Amino acid sequence: MASSKPSKTRRIRMPGTPRPSGSDDFGAGFLSLSFGRTDAMEGADPVSILPPAFRSRLYGLFNQIEREFEALYSENLLLQEKVDSLSERTDRDGVVGDRGGIDQTDFDSFFTRNLLKQKSSTGSAQKMKPSHRLKAQTSRIVSSFKAPTITCAMSRQFRGHRDGVWDVTTSKTFPLVGSASADGTACIWSTESSRCLLQYQGHKGSVNSMRFHPTKDLVMTASGDQTCHLWQAAISPEQMYSQQKGLSSEEEVETSEREDNLGPADEDYTLPVGPWATLRTPVCELVGHTNAVIAADWIAGGDQAVTASWDRTANIWDVTTGELLHQLVGHDQELTHTSAHPIQRLVVTASKDTTFRLWDFRDPIHSVSVFQGHSEVVTCVTFTREDKVVSGSDDRTAKVWDLRNMRSPLASIRCDSPVNKVSVSPSNVIAVPLDNRNVLLFDLNGQRLARLPRSNRTGHRRMVCATAWAEENINTRCNLFTCGFDRMVYGWNVQPSKELKD
Repeated sequence: MASSKPSKTRRIRMPGTPRPSGSDDFGAGFLSLSFGRTDAMEGADPVSILPPAFRSRLYGLFNQIEREFEALYSENLLLQEKVDSLSERTDRDGVVGDRGGIDQTDFDSFFTRNLLKQKSSTGSAQKMKPSHRLKAQTSRIVSSFKAPTITCAMSRQFRGHRDGVWDVTTSKTFPLVGSASADGTACIWSTESSRCLLQYQGHKGSVNSMRFHPTKDLVMTASGDQTCHLWQAAISPEQMYSQQKGLSSEEEVETSEREDNLGPADEDYTLPVGPWATLRTPVCELVGHTNAVIAADWIAGGDQAVTASWDRTANIWDVTTGELLHQLVGHDQELTHTSAHPIQRLVVTASKDTTFRLWDFRDPIHSVSVFQGHSEVVTCVTFTREDKVVSGSDDRTAKVWDLRNMRSPLASIRCDSPVNKVSVSPSNVIAVPLDNRNVLLFDLNGQRLARLPRSNRTGHRRMVCATAWAEENINTRCNLFTCGFDRMVYGWNVQPSKELKD
């Protein structure tokens, strides 16, 4: 009796489609569908137990499915071309805007929009005086003619994570950068060689936050497994500055081109960033939250830490003993971020309830203040070197507040996309990462300084999750780091413009 021939498989790969996984993965992916095509579809005589009518009907359905996905694939390619062209146009427009280009059409539409806003707000209880309104409009127009005050260039690429990168942080004493990823690991990288020096694999869930200890070789990571781990990062200076096994610029370009075509189906491809040391055992484990721990930070001095969780609480811990000292309650919904003041015993927490809170532990009896400055989820809140706080929100704004008078913000920064984890440099430059893959730079007065370059070859390809600035005393090629759900961490060289230096 003749045996049936093996069936052939045809695979349709659709770039740019998020992979169907159990985690919240917005990273790059491929939707791969395979279905069998027997030799009967190619003219051979099959041996099948299916009735001819049923078999013919089945082949017809398979053909329809194939045509549907071919049409969908073609449409996806066309949409990708449109997105690329719009991105390039946006980049060109952004450069022109930063360098002082504004045409008559934009000039007229600017005043038309503001005139309509003035008419619609006639009955508002808080009306701005005409002279103040005209001054604000004039200031915005004049600022568009100013030359860019700082220059930005991508300097390093840190690749190796297998899923989106939620957080990025820098060491205060060494040329090191850390990354926390949804792949369940945290990595420490050398800013000089772009090598991964140590990978922590002790968590059982997504690693959502990472912070270096201010003075010791300790690292704190917060995870979706409801715990916060403290682990030792013993890295020698030879490892930090060694250039061996690092990627050259040509290798980085080649790897970047190869990774452009990578998807979750390419799990057998090993990125050339190792070898690295691995660690699985923490020095101390902070256990007490009943839901995912979304953020953590060291309180001034480094003897205590604060953690924020989706269980709507923030906890203060003694990191030496692992003892829970205080539980901060009051938020009505899940917490999204927490941060501690670098030199004072102050803590801020942000929440999905559209508020952020300032907790003051400078006195024996701590106090708390609630601030309602946003209309949607507050995604982050952080201190500056001075007595100021910067908050970011899904309402597409970032706001600067004065700790001495927080009734209203000192500056309100309007963006064109939801804001993620912002950071403030030692020279008071705010790096604002956005869902639309851009990173904008502002001063504390809300004046836009620059936008990090982004094109088909440069910058993030998915939402930018977080930013971090290097300390001024660290001598490194990169002073700003960004991470995103494209699984990448980038190092940027941000410097004052040459015209200003001269």
